[in-house]
Amino acid sequence: MEFKHKTSFYYLNASNSSNVNGHNEETWLVSESNVPFKGYVEECTYKEEDHIKLLNYIARNSQKREVKKTINDATKVKKSSRGIYGKFIYYLVGICLALTFIFPILYMFAASTKTDDMLAHQAGSILMFIPNFSSGHAFDNYKILFSEEYNVGRYALNSFIYAAIVIVLNILINGLAGYAISKLRFPGKKFFNFIIMFLIVVPVETSIIPLYTVCKTMLGLKKSLSVLAVILPASISIFNIFLFIQFFSSIPKEFEEAARMDGSSTLGVFFRVILPLSKPILATVAVFCFIGVWNDYLWPIMVLDSSQYPIQAALMSIKKHTGVETGQIMASLVLTSLPIFIIYVAAQKYIVKGFGAGGLKL
Repeated sequence: MEFKHKTSFYYLNASNSSNVNGHNEETWLVSESNVPFKGYVEECTYKEEDHIKLLNYIARNSQKREVKKTINDATKVKKSSRGIYGKFIYYLVGICLALTFIFPILYMFAASTKTDDMLAHQAGSILMFIPNFSSGHAFDNYKILFSEEYNVGRYALNSFIYAAIVIVLNILINGLAGYAISKLRFPGKKFFNFIIMFLIVVPVETSIIPLYTVCKTMLGLKKSLSVLAVILPASISIFNIFLFIQFFSSIPKEFEEAARMDGSSTLGVFFRVILPLSKPILATVAVFCFIGVWNDYLWPIMVLDSSQYPIQAALMSIKKHTGVETGQIMASLVLTSLPIFIIYVAAQKYIVKGFGAGGLKL
């Protein structure tokens, strides 16, 4: 068989003459991948007896392609059906788990809008998960909590103040420590890294008694100064230092070198370059600090006076009141859970970025 090879195509004229020497003749083009299609060529030469062989060859390959296409289509349908079943099971399990966690929260909020008599009457029915907005007294329990008898607003304000101070000190102290270990060179750097990794696994409760001795006996943090006993220990976190180290290690050195060429000092590089690039990890640390201070209970009741209690310590005092109702307790739980929920939702994307950009890189 004689063909002229040009740009990976074999040309075959569709006419019956044995030799065609002309221009713009309609031909069949058979590529190297055996896919025929029509086209135009300037010149073509072939033997007539090979015409039928080539057409049969094209027909056989076309049949093979059709069979292969049918098999591929059936495989795709089978895979798509498996994907549908898999997604159905995935969403079903996800919905069941979500309901498992949502129902206690629904009950907590619904119970905060009801009296004890109403809760007793609806116990065991679906109505116990539905808030009572029809009577017009849905928020009476919340009003009682903010009255002078319980004064939850003052305790909540204490927690907000403690949290704001701790967040600022955490970013400054732990951020500088993380920057020094991750970016600077000094003797004993590996030793400090080892100490940090070791202290992460040490429970905080094991240091409560020594910490109490240091704050009360050695530093004399009593009465009005006892507030510092809550703020200072919470301002240093080994876990937050670890997060800063891992995140700062992922920042390219070129940013620092450019800042130093402009005349910035080490502190200038930290505050002008590193911190503006570290918004995800700053948001992560801020959220963790707020949650830690807001939920702190054991340490504050050991070192603070009752008027200086944060919100969690105040809840225990509310439960000790005579005549307190279940609805009022549930309302106090809603008030303590709401700020954490709002802050976490607002900073969720930054938290994900903070961990994804190097916060959990080992």
